[in-house]
Amino acid sequence: MVTNHSVTEFILSGLTQDAGKQKVVFGIFLILYLMTLLWNILILVTIKRSQSLGSPMYFFLFYLSFSDVCFSTTTAPRLIVDALSQRKIISYSECMIQNFSSHFFGCMDIFVLILMSFDRYVAICKPLRYRTIMSQHICHALVNLAWAGSFIHSSAQLFLALKLPFCGPNVIDHFFCDVEPLLKLACMDTYVINLLIVFNSGAICLLSFVILLISYIFILHSLRNRSTEGRRKAFSTCTSHIIVIILFFVPCIFTYTRPPTTFPMDKMVAVFYTIGTPLLNPLIYTLRNTEVKNAMRKLIVV
Repeated sequence: MVTNHSVTEFILSGLTQDAGKQKVVFGIFLILYLMTLLWNILILVTIKRSQSLGSPMYFFLFYLSFSDVCFSTTTAPRLIVDALSQRKIISYSECMIQNFSSHFFGCMDIFVLILMSFDRYVAICKPLRYRTIMSQHICHALVNLAWAGSFIHSSAQLFLALKLPFCGPNVIDHFFCDVEPLLKLACMDTYVINLLIVFNSGAICLLSFVILLISYIFILHSLRNRSTEGRRKAFSTCTSHIIVIILFFVPCIFTYTRPPTTFPMDKMVAVFYTIGTPLLNPLIYTLRNTEVKNAMRKLIVV
């Protein structure tokens, strides 16, 4: 509804306008979302109850799975429900909350991935000082910093979104409320705000990606003096992390480091990092991690 030159609600265009395809979208994404919840909650319970998974790597993996559950929940349920709705209406307040939440947990994912890479760097490159550097106190402090950094980032995104005046139309060409598609509806010059978004979200994505790549280059370089078995085990762990990093960061960089232009693949790219990555993360880590799989078997047997 548009009154007094202000928008009080938005209409999400969703992934498709075709009624037949919307039923397919409902079925597919309901299954994907339930699988995401199942796998990530299984990891959370396994790490929480298993005494063998007490190392910092699994401490950080716990928070990655928790963040993935929340990140997926900010977008997937709305997409699933809207697939069966005639009018995909979302109020202004709900839109702002979704924008804040998706950036909060998405940013938390990024910071936890950085912490996991730091943990692997210390474990492989500085093994004699590992227990000192990655003590329980330091790990908790690092996670708290990640929460704080995520809050600052998402608060900045929310502040920018709240500064946008909307006079109509009110149809968001997306399946969830993000600040980029909202820019196209604002009745003002959004050049400066778009620059601020690029410096905020874009810089976090790009700089984090570079930091992670550099850390894994150092890690892989340090493996040259290891035994064959040591190299194989460390390389297997690092490969899992690198796969996750590429799957998550490439779509994010594509979305948040460019001018406010629309491409046909934008929605599918967003699907990949908001719904696909939280689903793939636990599969990648558990399928390539014997300790986690053994702990899960013991949990299921008990």
